[in-house]
This record gives sequence, C-alpha cells and structure tokens, in this order.
Amino acid sequence: MNYDLIIIGSGPAGMSAGVYAGRATLKTAIFEKQPGGQMGSTWSIENYPGTGGTVSGYRLNEDMRRQCADNNVEFVQESITDIKKNGETIEVTTELGNTYTCYAVILATGADPRKLGIPGESEYRGLGVSYCATCDANFFKDLRVAVIGGGDTALEEALYLSKFASEITLIHRRDTFRGSKILVNRVENDPKIKILYDTVPVKITAGSDGLVNGLVVKNVKDEQEQTIPLEGVFIFVGHVPNTGFIKNTGLFDMDDQGYILVNSEMNAGKPGIYAAGDVLQKEIRQIVTAAADGAEAAINSAHYIEEIEY
Repeated sequence: MNYDLIIIGSGPAGMSAGVYAGRATLKTAIFEKQPGGQMGSTWSIENYPGTGGTVSGYRLNEDMRRQCADNNVEFVQESITDIKKNGETIEVTTELGNTYTCYAVILATGADPRKLGIPGESEYRGLGVSYCATCDANFFKDLRVAVIGGGDTALEEALYLSKFASEITLIHRRDTFRGSKILVNRVENDPKIKILYDTVPVKITAGSDGLVNGLVVKNVKDEQEQTIPLEGVFIFVGHVPNTGFIKNTGLFDMDDQGYILVNSEMNAGKPGIYAAGDVLQKEIRQIVTAAADGAEAAINSAHYIEEIEY
C-alpha cells in the first residue's frame, strides 16, 4: 500500500483535508494539477477568518502548503486519470501511467471557468481573452477591457482591473447583479467602470496582428448590437466541475451537471470514496466552506481507515 489516503486536488479543500489527515497520522499524498486551485490565483481575500481582513490567494496557498508539509503530507505533481476499487484497496492511475494504492480517496478537484462559446473566445485566448485578472491584469495597463459576468467573482475582478486598465466595461445579461451589495456599491462608484445591463457578448474580434481589438455585444431587450473597441476580454460566468475523468468509474454519486453528491460524512458513493470543496453540489462556494468540507472528509476517512485496518 503506497498511502493510507490520497487527496486529488490542492485547493483549500484538498489542503485542509491534508492537514487533518496528517494530524491523524495517516500516510497522505496530495496529487495536484494546479497548485492552490482557484485560491492560488485570487488577488485579494477579505473574508477568510484569522487573516486580519485581507490576504492574497498566493500567500494563503503557501501557508496551507507549509502546514501540510509540517504534518508530513506529500505533494505529487501528477494528474489522476482513473480510479478503481478492488475490495478495500483503491488504485489511482496518473497521466504518466503510474499507479498508486490507498485505502481512501478524497476528490477535491474544484471547478474550471465556464466558457461563453462565442466566436473568437478560444481563438484569442492568451491574445486578449482571459479568465484570470490576477494573472493577466498587468498586461492591460492603460488599455481598455471588458469584464463579463454578474457574480462576486466578476465584480471583484473588475475592481482589481481598475488598478491597471484605463477603462472597464462590465457586461451583465440581467438588469441587476447577483453579487454582494458591498461589491456592487464599489463597482457602481468606480469612475473607470461602465456597466452595461441586459447585455450579452456575441463575438470577440481581433486585428491583423491577431490581438483582440473589439467585442460585439447585444442588448437582450431591443436586440440591438454594438461593437466595443477594446484590447482585453475577461470572462467570469461560473464554473464547470472537474469530474470528467471519474464519470465512468462507478464510484461517485453525481448530479446531471457533474457535481458530486455526498452524505453527512462527505462520503461520495462507494466505501472509502469522499469529496470536498467546489466539486460538490452545494449552494455556497467559498474558501472557508471548502476548507470545512476538506476537514470533515479527512476526519471521516480516518475513521473509515481505522475500521478496515483494525
């Protein structure tokens, strides 16, 4: 047996699970594709308890990783491609063809940005189209950009971009925002941000140099279209759970969208199979709730492993 517990994903859910598993003296490994998950690329976190009010996602990620390492948790930079269960033994296979065994698995793979599916989106990704203001804002200093979305993430990223861009057009398909009131107030009072309600993106255009130079949008009420000249398009319209690789394993209970269903013990289907964080079907997706999920999944997986070992 390579490990007692394998955690798939190194966001706040996975690393919280790692801390609790390590403290329970489980031989634990965290397999990661994107260190820190979405948290690692978040520029400012204001609502995580104990941080003094504001902390960068990078800093919080590094602190969590250090705490995992201090509890003897290993980090493995390999992506899991398959999971099988043979009696009490679980086998995970990676993209490199390596196979590892354990008694329990916690799936904490989170979710990826949802795509718009409009012309120009995939063609110009990295050439003006982005899904991460923290990663790319510096490239748009004194340039014009659009932010698409109406939730907290879109509002937060628009505010962050206002530190760099000369002009921001915030595009939302409804007539009111879904985000928190404090963020809505900040956006509405930011002189750099112009808001277009009842509007959807239609097409992203580029110049002869292959770089984004405009966004075609349509008003959903009068069907009128207009082209906004700009250099960047930032898209924040939700997420898709990273569960494609486990859909055919028969080990996990899932809903129609691919989110994982768990019981009160964070068990996700077969014995020894757990899940935590944004990959779950749930109403609230915050760093603190992901961390809580991870802790609960680790504690219950430790109880399960103790039962089968003794």
